[in-house]
Amino acid sequence: MAVVLLGLGGLALLLGGAELLVRSGSQLAARIGLSPMVIGLTVVSIGTSLPELAIGIDAAWSGSAGLATGNIVGTNLVNVLFVLGLGALLRPVLFDRRTLRFDLPVMVAATLLFHVLARDGELGPLDGTILAATAAGYTVLIFRTGRQEDVAAADPATGPGRSGGPLFQLLVLVAAIVLIVIGAQLLVDGAVQGARAFGVDEAVIGLTVVAIGTSAPELVTMLVSVARGETGLAVGNLVGSSVYNIALVLGITVLVAPGAAIAVPQAVLDADLVLLTVVTVGAALAMRSGARLTRVEGGLFVLVYLVYLGWLVVTRT
Repeated sequence: MAVVLLGLGGLALLLGGAELLVRSGSQLAARIGLSPMVIGLTVVSIGTSLPELAIGIDAAWSGSAGLATGNIVGTNLVNVLFVLGLGALLRPVLFDRRTLRFDLPVMVAATLLFHVLARDGELGPLDGTILAATAAGYTVLIFRTGRQEDVAAADPATGPGRSGGPLFQLLVLVAAIVLIVIGAQLLVDGAVQGARAFGVDEAVIGLTVVAIGTSAPELVTMLVSVARGETGLAVGNLVGSSVYNIALVLGITVLVAPGAAIAVPQAVLDADLVLLTVVTVGAALAMRSGARLTRVEGGLFVLVYLVYLGWLVVTRT
């Protein structure tokens, strides 16, 4: 019963936080002259990646390397296949030129970098430094290339007479992220406790239960954004989170781990990381085709994820 209450409490915080996040993020973007996409790529993405960071550090220090790396691989699979796919299934998702030319290639490059660095079965101090430096460079480039030219096209509801100033919206945005992070943590805690009670392997827990739980912020943000017709912030959050999960979260996790190194389980290397690489490249190509993801493509993404999840449960539990 306690596990169920944890999950329900976490879900409630996630829903409330996501609504605040989408609303305040869009208003803040218009007020400071940045597109919702850029806010989603940076502030929101880093904020919603905090659950992965907390879990990664805790897992590394407790010797659960499978949980630390499995969570990252699993979360990005959920983000790309399930969250983005479900969003497109509900409403075709459009991508602007900047996303197609800059952010998607960076997401692919980060995934390929992870694949290359992990092939020896371990991520060491140099690997962690390279990943963290990639995150820093990506953040700088986002702000250097992200100035919005059409700020005047913002929704009139964000005008001075209808909402607080930039500082107020920033505070609301931070509060929303805090709610989302706490909600995700409660949801994950309940799910992990339930899974461990059934003796499920830690790598599988990371790839499934924890990955889905820590992707809840991106999922709820996407659903709320689709309902509000403001998918720019959600797409930015999704792409940015996928990059930061690998570069920032995994990089910091490696650097603070005992001995500044974590092992990558062979099963993750041979199957899940390969699938992530193929899926990321394929998804980027699909997004570039027509600068949109259609309902059919979204449905296919969701189907692929469900098939993968079924295979994972059948073969590795």
